[in-house]
Amino acid sequence: DDEDDEDGDIGDGLYLTNEEDALTMNTQKQAKGAMVKSCSYMQSCVKVADCPPGKYPEIAVIGRSNVGKSSLINLLTSRKDVAKTSKNPGKTQTINHFEMITGDGTWYLVDLPGYGFANAPESARKRWALFTREYLLERANLLSVMLLIDSTIKPQQLDLECLDFLGENDIPVTIVFTKVDKKRKVKGAGGKRAKPEENVEMFCREVSEYWEEMPPMVFTSAKSGDGKQSLLNHIATLRQFFKESERAAKKEAKKEKKKKAAEVKVNDLMNF
Repeated sequence: DDEDDEDGDIGDGLYLTNEEDALTMNTQKQAKGAMVKSCSYMQSCVKVADCPPGKYPEIAVIGRSNVGKSSLINLLTSRKDVAKTSKNPGKTQTINHFEMITGDGTWYLVDLPGYGFANAPESARKRWALFTREYLLERANLLSVMLLIDSTIKPQQLDLECLDFLGENDIPVTIVFTKVDKKRKVKGAGGKRAKPEENVEMFCREVSEYWEEMPPMVFTSAKSGDGKQSLLNHIATLRQFFKESERAAKKEAKKEKKKKAAEVKVNDLMNF
């Protein structure tokens, strides 16, 4: 037993990890990235050109009106008033930026207008759709989109179309199911209430028909707090991948620059 302890073996399949071990370091970085120190409202706009300078990666939140978008944003930030909640759907009518400061850096949380709000004038809905589409297609520092899906209702065509649009345009997306703590009465079912997992299963079946691989999924409840840490961990992981790919790209660019400089030097010597 003493020999096992010397080798770092602490039992059945468990081993002590070195602080400099890559997996340990990545786990520590993710933990820091998932810890939100502060959140502050930055600005609102209706044009991509008017968005803040893209020096930080952005996570955009989108979904049907009344899906619980504002409640989820408040959950992630541990505040009740960052995003204004309302009983009247369609309150968000602009591209809203929030600065999220974590244990390992900064990122932007972007609140996009909800879709499917029938009570808004058609001209307004078209305007919201136009600048939202522009943002999704043109924002260079958009890291991923969190597509919010109401788990208390059956799959909605508008949600499926939005997911399809994101997939067709190679925009990274995570499906975030909201209101997983609630049940809703099913019409014509004698007062029976549908369980969220039943609606989630139906949604996944619909999506699997045209997606080879399901996007990442997170289950949340603004009321109970379920899924908050899972979603923050997921965002921290996305940001870590972004940082690593950015470093790799810079390293490759630097390598290419040195290679070209060497070629120029050789040509100069040959022409001397």
